[in-house]
Amino acid sequence: MSLFVHLDMNNFYASVECQNDPSLAGKPVAVAGSPEKRHGVVLAKNEIAKKFGVKTGDTVLEAAAKAPGIVFVPPHFDMYDKISKRMFGICNRYSCYVEPFGPDECWLDCTETVRLFGSGEDIANGLRANVKEELGITASAGVSFTKMFAKLGSDMKKPDATTVITRENFREKVWPLDVGELCGVGGKTAEKLRRINVRTIGDLAAADERVLRRLLGKPGVDLGRTARGEDEGEVREAVVARDVKSVSHGLTALRDLVTREDGVTLINYLAELVAARLRKHGFRAGGVYLGLRYSDLTRCGRQTALPLPICSSSDISDAAVALFDELWNGAPLRSLDVGTFALVEAAAPVQLSMFDSGDRSACTEKLDEAIAGLRLRYGKDIVMRASQLDEDIYADKNVGDFLPFKR
Repeated sequence: MSLFVHLDMNNFYASVECQNDPSLAGKPVAVAGSPEKRHGVVLAKNEIAKKFGVKTGDTVLEAAAKAPGIVFVPPHFDMYDKISKRMFGICNRYSCYVEPFGPDECWLDCTETVRLFGSGEDIANGLRANVKEELGITASAGVSFTKMFAKLGSDMKKPDATTVITRENFREKVWPLDVGELCGVGGKTAEKLRRINVRTIGDLAAADERVLRRLLGKPGVDLGRTARGEDEGEVREAVVARDVKSVSHGLTALRDLVTREDGVTLINYLAELVAARLRKHGFRAGGVYLGLRYSDLTRCGRQTALPLPICSSSDISDAAVALFDELWNGAPLRSLDVGTFALVEAAAPVQLSMFDSGDRSACTEKLDEAIAGLRLRYGKDIVMRASQLDEDIYADKNVGDFLPFKR
């Protein structure tokens, strides 16, 4: 029988900041973008701030009203990246099958390593102890016979706890929970399920597969199986990369995007990150996708095929801005996603159009490469767009692939 452990670092960004600065001990702390400008949003908060009711996504003004004396600190993504890599290194001591689910959480397949390290609970407690001792940060862990139940377990007791969900007790522990607690059930999906009186995970487990298929398609059937403990997901070995089928980057803005200029500024930034990742993986893209999420959390998206495969930030940005102009209804936006698909090897031959020599794309690609070289040698701020000089829309993470393993 399979044994999975899911490890989740508690309040990751805020915990790293508190560990790095002892003067923050005992205070409510929030990591926020541009706190000095008083219009950033909370990216993370520590346990003390959470008890005051501070939530991720609150504006700094809202957080300050909830938690008197709260300390706002700017994000330091390079530091989080280093701690993340060390956390994954600790996990690799217990299994070579480690799959990231973000920079601060992952699954481990410990089916075979129980012979070395004891029961699943022993492994989870050992992981948490190692993380606390070496990194100074607490973590929660879930142990179960399926990946999704292991993740659910890590969310059930926080901070600094282990929850074991077995074939014998999962009906008592899991089924009474709200259906929205199950990984893969987002807000919109939960709303659809509640309309047919599926309110708990147990309700989802008992639902007729034909009804779920009509409501949600095949993903609905898969969710029902997950709720019944029939999830057959496997943990990917850390050194084995999945085939790259698309390259994308999304970001929640530090404030609502209310003008076209705001949207274009964020699109330009995301296009640069996507282009850098395409170059890193050695791809060109035959299509561009844009996703919008409004401040009321509704979403929409659109994609377009391109006449020639591209990998320059300017070409990606141009295509995404054209989609933006078609999609945006003028309401405030919370986040944007820019993606590319229909990938081909960069060295693959391309059939050129007799009406377009492709000279412009070649020039913009060379420009991107030159700028990347300058930034590598002299720092990321040596060359930037004029619109980025006084931007207050995003916190520059200065990252390409944040996860320590190739995806």
